[in-house]
Amino acid sequence: MPTFSIITPSYQNLNWLKLCAASIRDQGVSLEHIVQDSCSRDGTPEWLSGRQDLVGVVEKDRGMYDAVNRGFARASGEILAYLNCDEQYLPGALAQVGDYFARHPSVEMVFADALVVDPQGRYLCERRASTPQALHTLVSNNLSILTAATFFRKSVFADRGLAFDPRLKSVGDAEWVLRLLQAKVRMAVLPLLTSAFTDTGCNMNTRPELQAEKDDLMQRAPAWARAGRSLIVAHYRLRRLFAGHYLPSPPYNYSIYTHSHPDQRQEFSVLKPQFRWDRVAAPAPEIVPAPQEVVERPALAIGTRGGLTSGTPEKDLPARLAP
Repeated sequence: MPTFSIITPSYQNLNWLKLCAASIRDQGVSLEHIVQDSCSRDGTPEWLSGRQDLVGVVEKDRGMYDAVNRGFARASGEILAYLNCDEQYLPGALAQVGDYFARHPSVEMVFADALVVDPQGRYLCERRASTPQALHTLVSNNLSILTAATFFRKSVFADRGLAFDPRLKSVGDAEWVLRLLQAKVRMAVLPLLTSAFTDTGCNMNTRPELQAEKDDLMQRAPAWARAGRSLIVAHYRLRRLFAGHYLPSPPYNYSIYTHSHPDQRQEFSVLKPQFRWDRVAAPAPEIVPAPQEVVERPALAIGTRGGLTSGTPEKDLPARLAP
């Protein structure tokens, strides 16, 4: 079984980082978890200093992709990956990935499937991976993979020099994938759920101010490809159709760490798996009222209501990740 190095870029995300780290810690394989923190002021450096189960590096960086590159440069594992603070691995994921690499020594990079969940850990959809294609990556504003479920041999970074471009803020993954394709990195798809991506409503690649990078990436495509964008996207959807990505999956369970269950995985049931991603709305900005004269009034009693949530598990459903 190959060894793993998992890199987590971090800045002001301690509560999410704790869940991410827990999902790596319980994988049961030989690994190192390197957290590259950019001098957070939310208690992350202090939390890292007390951990024995990971390597915490606190230093200024130029952004997320620079932090990931720094972690890869420190890594000693045979298989590399990066997992953002708001992402997690599902139980047994790395063992499945390691077994695949061991059985396919010529494969350099593996793309697996991922769940998309809301901030409470509740199911939104699943994203089944397809090997990327250059034109689709350029013009679609959409990757055919999620980096939370991407794994590759260290030689891709150390020997081929295929690091992320640290100048980018939004399209670094897409630009990296284009260079992987140009370098003819040998890729494969592992059709198993390995990871959970949390749609917080304010993930980096959804920020409108970063649209300029996406526009610049599209301009790198030939004019005929930009004009025929709809056909290229249709071709991608046909690939997904023939790969069975739109076929309904049987019900299954998954378990992840949540803010309400940070020390033990919480199990959720997926009764009707779907591929449609209805994105979570960004939280409204906090409005701070102007100071006003304080007028004393009688205190009001505030009540609470309890009840079951939609995430109540049904124990008889199979886990899709089980071998």
